[in-house]
Amino acid sequence: MTDSPLQIEAIKAFSDNYIWLITTTGTQDCFVVDPGDARPVLETLKARNLNLAGILVTHHHADHIGGIPELLQHFEPGVYGPANSSIRFLTDTLNEGDSTDVLGHSFQVLRVPGHTLDHIAYFCSQQFTLFCGDTLFSAGCGRLFEGSPQQMYDSLSKFRQLPDATRVFCAHEYTASNLRFAIAVEPGNQEIADYIARVEHLRSQDIPTIPSSIGLEKRVNPFLRTHDNNVIHCAGKRLNVNPSDQKIPEPEVLRVIREWKDNFQ
Repeated sequence: MTDSPLQIEAIKAFSDNYIWLITTTGTQDCFVVDPGDARPVLETLKARNLNLAGILVTHHHADHIGGIPELLQHFEPGVYGPANSSIRFLTDTLNEGDSTDVLGHSFQVLRVPGHTLDHIAYFCSQQFTLFCGDTLFSAGCGRLFEGSPQQMYDSLSKFRQLPDATRVFCAHEYTASNLRFAIAVEPGNQEIADYIARVEHLRSQDIPTIPSSIGLEKRVNPFLRTHDNNVIHCAGKRLNVNPSDQKIPEPEVLRVIREWKDNFQ
């Protein structure tokens, strides 16, 4: 292991994807996370004279893996991804509790189904760093394309238990639209209102809102706040249930607000 900290930068792809570039001092080797498009990665590596030593994959969607075949034509990286996946070009398959070395830093693998059934995340406790793909977004979570509300609740609960200082590197710039929903769920949450102002300032200058932090997400993200009375009462209104009379389980709260988010304008 090394004491040299990781540097993490966003490579923009498509309309709102972030491919994360991981480097450290003392080596030209690098890793990338979820390279859906090879072109911007190749341009960045060439400009920086970097060698692609590894690729971390969170799940099988095309905007996260589509660039890998072309990258393999130029480099010979290890390709790390979920064991229960159809991704054919993985060199190392990973399960819950496994760990993998990224430029001298150990990342623990968390199984986090919900958005997809094969979804995993990578957490480095020494660097307080989380690559969470499309499971957790700033002020939001991924759509339930394959998994159940219970699975997504269990996955997000794993993230909620991480240290507040953990930096959250998700794969999309969805923060502004997620916050419009979050303030609809909790119109009285001043933390959300303050965050909206910060995000508007950042986006007006085309600056990424990511990374977020677990501490911030616990204050503004309704999908990490399914235990909060305000979020529970919001779900109760949509169910025509008074939570004071009938307890609403947290996974059901998540289901209700996720279905509302799916159709939120």
